[in-house]
Amino acid sequence: MLTTTQAARRLGVKPATVYSYVSRKLLTSKKVNRQSLFDVAEVEALAQRTGARGAVAAVTDRIRTRISLLEKDRLHYRGRSVPGLASTKRFEDVAHWLWTGIDSEGVQFPEGQEIWMALPESATLTDRIRVAVVLASAGDPLRFDLDRAITTAMSLIADVVESLPLLGRPAGTDIADRLWARLSPEPPRTDLLNAALILLADHDLAISTMAARVAASAHAHPYAVVSAGLGAMEGQRHGAAATIAHRFLTQAASDPMGIVAEHLRAGQPIPGFGHRIYQSRDPRADHFLALLRGSGDLVVDKVIATQPKTFPNMDLALAQFGLTFSMPPTAGEAIFSIARIAGWIAHAMEEYKEPGLRFRTMGVYTGDRP
Repeated sequence: MLTTTQAARRLGVKPATVYSYVSRKLLTSKKVNRQSLFDVAEVEALAQRTGARGAVAAVTDRIRTRISLLEKDRLHYRGRSVPGLASTKRFEDVAHWLWTGIDSEGVQFPEGQEIWMALPESATLTDRIRVAVVLASAGDPLRFDLDRAITTAMSLIADVVESLPLLGRPAGTDIADRLWARLSPEPPRTDLLNAALILLADHDLAISTMAARVAASAHAHPYAVVSAGLGAMEGQRHGAAATIAHRFLTQAASDPMGIVAEHLRAGQPIPGFGHRIYQSRDPRADHFLALLRGSGDLVVDKVIATQPKTFPNMDLALAQFGLTFSMPPTAGEAIFSIARIAGWIAHAMEEYKEPGLRFRTMGVYTGDRP
């Protein structure tokens, strides 16, 4: 519910006008402790009908986007099946599709520049990614030119990949080729890495994407937008979930049933299962695990067999990917972060076209009164 002041701000009118809307039956008022309150959905519907552009938007639950569709346990980018794209497209071309809606082939990202950074040995791959984004920003005097968002994104992704420690010689010039040489000492399976990047490029209004859109609503430059997304992704319940799942699978490799039993006995959830949005399957995990099964027996399948009432998610699939190809524990998180830069920039480009600072909501004060 919204107070009279909040409703007036959203509608761009004076509080007295809000009460006139009530008398004209355009709004319904509810009295709670002698205070008039208004239903959020009803205020938002009226704002949409009147084209209201209030000085401060109090409602942010209806963010319109043309980028990703999550529906009936399926995921689409601009109307195209994401597993289908992962089977037929390069990551670069899918990123371009997210940014422009133009179907293209052979999009090339620049070579990228290695960004030197002095970090302790304890620094993870994702630590390096965050630092690389900040340093790349400082080195770009044109970063505030928002019309260059696509060019900036292509260079940034290339620079971030180039700044990770090199383990071998890249097998090609695609982003998947370059990134594999920094994640695994094993013979390259860049087809799998390319698929993972596509599957993770966007996921509607995930919490990190919301953070990116909030930054973009202030017309922050693309580097700052990506930094905002990376900050949210650092959370235990978002990007870090892949690292937690990797460590769990590493333990389960020798005794899957025993490790699962230990978690159950301790009342701990089994990492990498279920999802807040999907009801019965994660289409990304289904597709990626099917690809991984071509590489041999998977530890994850033995764990899945112990969880018949739920389903594996993409965090668990990433963990199995890292385990199969001897990647460090934070590799899944790094893949996730680099892939999602494409989605964050797509959402930023949408947000740049909206009225600025539209996420400035009003708090409901519950502290002491003066």
